[in-house]
Amino acid sequence: MPVIDVTHDPDTFTLTITAEFAAPRERVWQIYADARQLERIWGPPSHPATFVEHDLTPGTLCTYYMTGPDGERFGGWWRITAVDAPNSFAFDDGFADADLNPVASMPVSKNVYTFTEHDGVTRAVYTGTYTDAESLQKVLDMGMVEGATSAINQIDELLAAER
Repeated sequence: MPVIDVTHDPDTFTLTITAEFAAPRERVWQIYADARQLERIWGPPSHPATFVEHDLTPGTLCTYYMTGPDGERFGGWWRITAVDAPNSFAFDDGFADADLNPVASMPVSKNVYTFTEHDGVTRAVYTGTYTDAESLQKVLDMGMVEGATSAINQIDELLAAER
């Protein structure tokens, strides 16, 4: 399992997940840069993602939905704020309605994903910062840790299929 640590801090409103992958940093980066690959790992296995718009360019709005086992769709969006390929990217992440429009009443997190490589192993640190402790707690109660962990753990399967 690639996820090696999960922490959440109600004082700083952060959720941080750390994972390690037996692959070069550039290969892990490519998973996030390519919408079709990202769809294979964004969202837990029970809720696969479909990216409608995806481009890792600052200012771009990316939209997607996850489909549950019963066919119900759950929308989301990213606003890309910074990119330093293949080292990191930053984005605001929020919930969307059925037409993929942002839902103002739901939490938005400011995310920074960083990738560092040492001896052929890539360490990914995924940090999301919320506006307040209530927003962080809301996503924790929704199962964010379990969902994100199971989603990230799918990366190993994707990489293993290439070996």
